[in-house]
Amino acid sequence: MQDQTLRILTVVGARPQFIKAAMVSRAILQHNEAGKGPQITEEIIHTGQHYDENLSQVFFDQMKIPRPTANLQIGGGSHGDMTGRMLIRLEEEMLSRKPDRVLVYGDTNSTLAGALAATKLHIPVAHVEAGLRSFNMKMPEEVNRILTDRVSDLLLCPTASAIENLKKEGVTSGVHHVGDVMYDAAKVFGEIAKKQSDLLSRLSLTPKDFCLATVHRAENTDDRARLTGILQALSEISSRTPVILPLHPRTRKCIDEHNLSSVAEAITLIDPVSFLDMVQLEQNAKMILTDSGGVQKEAYFHSVPCITLRDETEWVETVEAGWNQVVGADRQAILQAAENACTGGLIKEYGEGDASGLVVGCLAG
Repeated sequence: MQDQTLRILTVVGARPQFIKAAMVSRAILQHNEAGKGPQITEEIIHTGQHYDENLSQVFFDQMKIPRPTANLQIGGGSHGDMTGRMLIRLEEEMLSRKPDRVLVYGDTNSTLAGALAATKLHIPVAHVEAGLRSFNMKMPEEVNRILTDRVSDLLLCPTASAIENLKKEGVTSGVHHVGDVMYDAAKVFGEIAKKQSDLLSRLSLTPKDFCLATVHRAENTDDRARLTGILQALSEISSRTPVILPLHPRTRKCIDEHNLSSVAEAITLIDPVSFLDMVQLEQNAKMILTDSGGVQKEAYFHSVPCITLRDETEWVETVEAGWNQVVGADRQAILQAAENACTGGLIKEYGEGDASGLVVGCLAG
């Protein structure tokens, strides 16, 4: 590395990746200020896979992290189409910027495209959230995370089970247990949300007297029977405790196409909310019902019982610790889980809110 400077190119494209990148960028600044090891310069490339103006405002202005050097504005289309276009543009960016390492997060098409483009140019790849497995190859995210792990030389794992998954696949070199960067974010943004979000008052909600639900995965939205079972259960829960459902555009479209509007009448449907507003909802919910991987963990971070509306989870620690019940989309199973929802024990392997610093330590070598 020339002049003891490590040039990192970070590829992001979806909201959870911005959250994680915000924390690591913050840790990079702290690393540079400490003056230990090589100085790290970071350029952020936004593929454009998801766009959220509220998110941009929160992370770039409030957190004072670097704005994306480039926004490739690649969104929409099939998985193959989107990933292919990202590959072409990311390769151009990497050839132009000549980074020492490419950093990717999670399991989106942006993650895979960034990892593949770098590997074909012989640029080392670091993968944050390496080793997670749902063991459901029908999920595009599962394919993305497996392939990304295969081409990464630095695998930064949030949990012990992630390390074990990699070991079973024959991957042991470059593997590090750093904890969960999202826990860092929950601590930081949780405090900001308490001060800056007024969503509870706008919705006339009382803390711990409502349930929060999120439904967006294609396996649930595109399957009429599964979506019906979920909406029926949420409606029945609403008869006792209000259920707030920020409605993903895909879910709204599928409710209309499946003629399920009447089934969802008892649920409080709202438009998608900003990240800080979502954090406030999570912090104050009595219970969370979700098919989101990230929200499952955020429920634990905010000490809220969770019911996962999927047939499996990559976050097995939340289940083992007693915070999370995985029930699928069956109405009766969801209702029974809601009756038995409870909190659990401490999950030590997520770390103590210092995962971002450990990530940067691994990058700096």
